[in-house]
Amino acid sequence: MKIAETVIYLASCAVNGTKPETAKIAGMDLDLLFSFASYHMLSAVVAMALERAGCKDGRLKNAISFSVRKATFFEAANHSVLKSLNEAGIWYMPLKGAVLKNYYPRFGMREMSDYDILFDVARADDVRRIMKGLGFTVEIFGTGNHDVYYKKPLCNFEMHRELFSVAFDERIYDYYADVKSRLIKDEGDNSGNHFSPEDFYVYMTAHEYKHYSAGGTGLRSLLDMYVFLKHFEGMLDFDYISEEIKKLGISYFEKTNRSLAVNLFGCHELMEDDREMFKYILNSGAYGTLENSVSNKVKRFGGGTMAKMKFMLLRIFPPIYHSYLLYPFLIIYRLIKALTWRWRETLQEVKILFRSK
Repeated sequence: MKIAETVIYLASCAVNGTKPETAKIAGMDLDLLFSFASYHMLSAVVAMALERAGCKDGRLKNAISFSVRKATFFEAANHSVLKSLNEAGIWYMPLKGAVLKNYYPRFGMREMSDYDILFDVARADDVRRIMKGLGFTVEIFGTGNHDVYYKKPLCNFEMHRELFSVAFDERIYDYYADVKSRLIKDEGDNSGNHFSPEDFYVYMTAHEYKHYSAGGTGLRSLLDMYVFLKHFEGMLDFDYISEEIKKLGISYFEKTNRSLAVNLFGCHELMEDDREMFKYILNSGAYGTLENSVSNKVKRFGGGTMAKMKFMLLRIFPPIYHSYLLYPFLIIYRLIKALTWRWRETLQEVKILFRSK
């Protein structure tokens, strides 16, 4: 817990523009510190705080330069992608970290794993052609709610056909079914769009709830929330936000998640309701854990033997998203994948399934 407190303190110093106190970082184990920070994708923000405190260590320089280098590659690729979408007349909207990174006080402070962009699904084939023309390879296309493109050395783009799948939560899926009606056109851009700050907050919360209720989500998501709230402090219409969050059925999650983010990175005492969520998030890491994912899904199905059977069937026979003709091949692919190069993960998943209640 001590190492977690130090990482949280340093991240708070970085985003709040304060210099870490020498007494609070004296004698720290840098290897352990960076291992935990990396687990939550906070290496760069921690390194930047330590740098400001006058610490001299090659690991700080490496963490910062890697994050800045990655961010630079992403920005260059993103500029080309958005320019091409605009020229082709394909409407789009950057999502999640692609927007949130702009609210952090220093370039590269917010670590990125990929860029997410919502686009006009009717133009999916055109987008594939554009991405291939820009040097991206097609990793996933047409088998889920987002297509995945990769460009060496570091650029992973997720092009979202929709914000949420119906398999996750029908209520949230229905809310965003006509997402285009909620978008605001960018000035001076024929195809670019954005959410209002309030709608971005609602979407960000719903997205974090998706991860939280699946495999879990880590400290970076809480830091994102804190940075967003700090940037728009005093400007958000929380009456509107509360009504929209209520429509999604995630009011308790939103209230607790916001309270935890503000108290944690604002260096305030945690509320009682914060503590259980905090413990879960600490153990989840940036992308959640397989154990959380299996256990949460079994609980969602009602628990017990029937819930476990339903879980297993859905792992073999996932919901049909797009092409009925390709569905049999998807099932065969998933079975081959589970029994060959992912057999260790499959075995671990089965063990967790039988341990769950």
